[in-house]
Amino acid sequence: MYKHLYQRFLAAHTSELHFACHSHHYWPDCSREAHLQYWDDSCKYVDDKWGYIFSTKIPQAQKLIAEQLKISCPEQIVFAPNTHEFVFRLLSSLNWKKSLKILTTDSEFYSFDRQINRLSEMAEFEVVKIPTLPFETFHERFEAALLSESWDLVFFSQVFFNSGLVADIPRLVAKAPASAIVVVDGYHAFMAVPTDLSSVQERIFYLAGSYKYAQGGEGACFLYVPSSTRHRPLFTGWFAELSHLSAVGNEVGYPTDALQYAGSTMDFSGLYRLIATLETFKKEGLTTEAIHQWVHRNQMLFLQKLSGKSHPLLQRSKVLMHNPDHHGHFLTFELPSTEDTQKMVKELASKGIKTDSRGNRLRFGFGLYHDEQDIQELIRRI
Repeated sequence: MYKHLYQRFLAAHTSELHFACHSHHYWPDCSREAHLQYWDDSCKYVDDKWGYIFSTKIPQAQKLIAEQLKISCPEQIVFAPNTHEFVFRLLSSLNWKKSLKILTTDSEFYSFDRQINRLSEMAEFEVVKIPTLPFETFHERFEAALLSESWDLVFFSQVFFNSGLVADIPRLVAKAPASAIVVVDGYHAFMAVPTDLSSVQERIFYLAGSYKYAQGGEGACFLYVPSSTRHRPLFTGWFAELSHLSAVGNEVGYPTDALQYAGSTMDFSGLYRLIATLETFKKEGLTTEAIHQWVHRNQMLFLQKLSGKSHPLLQRSKVLMHNPDHHGHFLTFELPSTEDTQKMVKELASKGIKTDSRGNRLRFGFGLYHDEQDIQELIRRI
């Protein structure tokens, strides 16, 4: 039904079943034209390019993103080439002259996890990680931890990258200390899991980007900044001076809008691709809810048909899942060992099935370019 959106990628991989679309998603054809448009606009505007991008393209992207997240103030969205830039900018907003306490989970993506592991080597940083499994008790355990200390930073994912399990944002935010910066990593949820941030938009920072389910490729990550925020990140760049470049001197001022979290010069071609993709989805009537319904149907069909295979490792009982109706867009099989998992990835690849893994967890991703025929062929090859 939606294959027409991906003709170029599908034509380049005619013999492959691409079920790694949680990691390396195919891009819609419209993104190619958008990429070329960035070149054309760079040629057209030259020195005036920044003015055009910040006055036209960025508001366009902000509005499209805000519509998906039910945010009422799109101007509070700021862009960067990767999430790690935002992660460290958020960390640099804390007062490093005192002891800092960070609460998070054991299932955060590497941009955050590696950084705080490094910082935890310093005496000033205390990092507490709450295990996400067993997920049946995760929220209770995380809430208890939230109430146990006066945290400086609380950081958790909306969809955990190593399982597909989904956290309840409003529930956890409600228990967070008022003094804490609360950050939600929505990268594996944005444009996949229906999200309404309207009730928490004045409380949380929301981090995501286009490389996964927004399908715009690399280079277009964003951070939603609550409108009451008045921070002075140590890690800052000239984009944060855009409102008064002529007044630059020894004094370091910060905007009162989302640009207080802005960085520096970046390649905006990713933003062009993201805009084109979101506009195409809008024309097709593909809201996050509609996309989720399509993927959920294919996931359930896959699990139903897999039950008749009697595979020694790929079994329904090995799938990490709490609520089938409220799950990320990939299914994670927890296998006996990392070796078993790597062997399975290679075995599937030899059959033309593209998947990926993290440790002993094998992941099958589902996208709009899959239909019932693809699921049946996947089962046949397995």
